[in-house]
Amino acid sequence: MDYATLLQILDTTVRFATPLLLACLAGLFSERSGIFDIGLEGKMLMAGMASGAVAALSGSVWIGLLAGIGGSVLFSIVHGLASITFRGNQLISGVALNFVASGATVLVAQSLFHQGGRTPPLTGDARFNPVTLPFVDTLREVPLIGPFYAEVISGHSFLVYAAFVAVPLTWWALYRTRFGLRLRAVGENPESVDTAGVSVIRLRYTAVMITGILCGMAGAYMATGLQAGFGKEMTAGRGYIALAALIFAKWRPWYALMATLLFGFFQALALRPDVIEGTFGMAIPVPALDALPYILTVIVLAGFVGRAIPPRAGGQPYVKER
Repeated sequence: MDYATLLQILDTTVRFATPLLLACLAGLFSERSGIFDIGLEGKMLMAGMASGAVAALSGSVWIGLLAGIGGSVLFSIVHGLASITFRGNQLISGVALNFVASGATVLVAQSLFHQGGRTPPLTGDARFNPVTLPFVDTLREVPLIGPFYAEVISGHSFLVYAAFVAVPLTWWALYRTRFGLRLRAVGENPESVDTAGVSVIRLRYTAVMITGILCGMAGAYMATGLQAGFGKEMTAGRGYIALAALIFAKWRPWYALMATLLFGFFQALALRPDVIEGTFGMAIPVPALDALPYILTVIVLAGFVGRAIPPRAGGQPYVKER
């Protein structure tokens, strides 16, 4: 495998890792507050449909992005009502949202555009276009570093850079602010937080809203950045992969970045069977390569990456003592 091919794979890795990273960070906020959210898939799917449909109708990708975030936040509110206010089973609530999103997105898209549950192809200002970073032409001729900067770092859409900036911001918010301290505490021992006079309900709803915003960005990126429009079941299990990456990362932001890049690399590698054949001298069927990210998900969930201990109050509704 030559250097140019490696750069192409790394470039694809970054693109595929972006929605996983945003969804993984979304799950991190929710689960750190004690709310398990298996509905990341549904939120991303709803955001993808809303952003793709509104961008197609308005011709503005930014309005589409706001619509995608709005659709995801709406699902987050429903999950919050079921899990926090009415103290229902969090896993069942998340699964139900996934089923609702699977059917509702196709129904709405079909009603609006009559194209088999898809939106029209997005072009021009209706989708996120690549951003060329400064000094690309100047550094392109520099050996190794120049091509890496031009092909892997530069040339991505706005939401790709937003996702990577979100990692240090999440670390700072969780570990260097009073809000982060309280959020982590409410996921471990909500009684002590309540005793200190801090509202457990408000903190958990705040975390759920942040989850909705990040999932909205992930879904919008898939429909308006990674692809040119919404298609049926376009998330293809990425919400579940993001949950596996979150467990792999042991609920830590920087580890989440590395985990999602690993999953993205496997997805990128699945598109290049010629590289595997040329490197290892064996031909692997394309369906087997497509299954690589999901096989890795099963391995992670089976516990082969070491023991991952979730927040102690995770999945447990909080009842205020009187």
